[in-house]
Formats: sequence, structure tokens, C-alpha cells
Amino acid sequence: MARLTCFPIGNADCTLIDQLPSGKTIIFDYGNMRTGEDGDTRIDLAAALDHLLKEQKRSRVDVLAFTHIDSDHVKGSHEFFHFEHAEKYSGGYEVKELWVPAAAIVEIGATDDSRIIREEARHRLREGKGIKVFSKPEALKDWLEENNLTTDERRSCFVDAGTYVPTFNLQEDGLEVFVHSPFADLENGKVIERNAEAIVVQMMFVVDGTDTKVLFGADSKHAMLSDIVHVTRAHGNDERLEWDVFHLPHHCSYTALGPEKGDLETAPVPNVAWLLEEQCREKPILVSPSNPISFEDTVQPPHYQAARYYKSVASSRSGKFVVTMEHPDQNLPKPLVILIDGTRARITGTTVSAVTGTVSQSAPRAGQNQGGAR
Repeated sequence: MARLTCFPIGNADCTLIDQLPSGKTIIFDYGNMRTGEDGDTRIDLAAALDHLLKEQKRSRVDVLAFTHIDSDHVKGSHEFFHFEHAEKYSGGYEVKELWVPAAAIVEIGATDDSRIIREEARHRLREGKGIKVFSKPEALKDWLEENNLTTDERRSCFVDAGTYVPTFNLQEDGLEVFVHSPFADLENGKVIERNAEAIVVQMMFVVDGTDTKVLFGADSKHAMLSDIVHVTRAHGNDERLEWDVFHLPHHCSYTALGPEKGDLETAPVPNVAWLLEEQCREKPILVSPSNPISFEDTVQPPHYQAARYYKSVASSRSGKFVVTMEHPDQNLPKPLVILIDGTRARITGTTVSAVTGTVSQSAPRAGQNQGGAR
């Protein structure tokens, strides 16, 4: 069995993946957006995660993955995790392996948590351990040279699209992670970096001989998804775009589907339509990590025009479209828990009963001075 827990934190992302056969734990993004002001129903992410990790007597997570370092994917992370590059960021949950896109290493002008994560990633890459950078090492050739390193010396720290992340395997973990983005392509003999902004992966879980496939879309726009479909199909890897659960891109923005919002429903571009309609398996779960869907036309996501399309995809295969800030109740949202077993994916009741949107105080320096599983 495996478990995915998606947290109601507004237009932001955080997913906990645990209960793997190996006992490993993965956190995909961490955007603790709650302010505690009156009417703020977003969950206190630090308290919720701390509750779940303490249940398992953990002081460390095996993988902390940041699909990219926008604030809604990283906010508050320096208060929850132990980062190695500076003493003042120590004391939280230790991170055995950090995952970042190459763009996070070379980003200029990063501030707040984005800057802290950039510095942590740079530190680990200099040390050559505890990090996976997603993209070819050639993308960071100049940075490596400035730090007196070579691509060969740090090649083991890189993972390219079209390959599997070596951290996991089916035999021990019941999980393999196939990388879709960032990827490099050849154009007139020159390596061109594509989709440098975010990590997009397909996770395949195998439980009792049954495979369940989960796509994490990060903040992909339709052009990026179209590129992924084009490259994946060109390499004969259609099955690597099949999905039972789709963690939808960019908080249910129409831009993940096509260039036009549409009056009532967003029409997807052909490659995105193929991905959603043809690669979707029976009884899918489409997760919108977003605020509640408004039936008014809005500039910022979520967009009801995109939600209408996603709902039609779910309905066509007897599936479910779930908004994190509406589950199970818009007035008191709770974590969305998806269990993966021999029947594939199914939504179950929350196991974070002690932590709801009413929690107003985070666990200070969560993970500090804890014993138990590492």
C-alpha cells in the first residue's frame, strides 16, 4: 500500500507520499500559506505534516522535492526542515535527499524561502551528496566551472528526463519515478534546455501486482505539456503518460489546457487533449490543488472554465474531480487522502483528524529533538 496526502493550503502545493514498503517518505513541494486571519480556512501545513510524521516517529524525510521555487511551493520551508548550509536553518526535519530543477541552482534575484532553497541546493551540489538536480549537467556547466567542479565530478547528482530517478525502485519501494521535465533537446546540433522551470514526473506504484500511475503536473502550461507529449511519444513511451491520478497543473488554470480561457469551458490543445482523454485510465482522480472553484470569471486561478473540462474528463471514465480547498467541506477543508493498493487509487477519510483548518499555531522548528525512524 502507498498513501498520498494532499493538503488544503489554497493556491499552493504540498503532497506527502508515504506508507511505501521500504518505509521511505517523500514530500512534493511545501507552501504553508495560512495567515491565521479570520476566515482563513487553509490548513496549518506545518502542524499537519508534523502530526503525520510524528505518528510514524520520524525525524527525517527521505526526499524533499521542489518542482520549482515559486513562493506557493516553498513558503515556510526553512521553518520546518533542517537545511545544512547555515546553522540558523537547522533544527527541523532532516532531508536525506533534496530534488530541484536546474533552474533553481542558477536563479538570480531569489528572495526569502526561494533564496534559502537555492543556497541549500548549491551547497549540496558543491558537496556532491544529498541532492538530485533535474536536467542535464551541461545546463549548469558555467556554474560548476565557477565553483571549480566539472560535469563528470557531479554527474551522479543529475537526473535527466526520459530516465528513472535511481532513489526508488519497484523491488524495494514498490515505486519508480519517471522524469518528464525539465528536458534537453537537440536543435541544429545544439543542446537546447526545455521546460527549465519545473519538475514533472510520473510515479508508478505497484501493489499486489497492480500498477497505479500518478502524474504531477507542477505549474505546467499547455505549451510545456505539449512538448512533453511530443517528446515522450517520439520515444515510444506512451505508457509513461498514462495516469490514474493527475495532480493538476497550476491550481486549475486554463493556461495548462490552451491559450484561450473560453466562455464556458476551456478547449485543450490537441496534445493536452490526448494526455487527458486518451491516457486517462478508468475511475481516475483529478486533484485541483487550489482555492474553491468560483462560478464567476476570474483573472487568477482556479478558472471554472478549466474545471468544467476536467470534470468532463473525470465523468467520462467514472472518476472524480476534487478541489483541495473544497474537500470534504469548503467551510472546513481537510487533507485529501488517496490510498493506493491492489484496487489502484481511492479516496479515503482523512487521517489527520487532530489537525484541521482551525489550527492557528505551527509546531515550532518541527521535527526538533525527535527520536524514532530516520
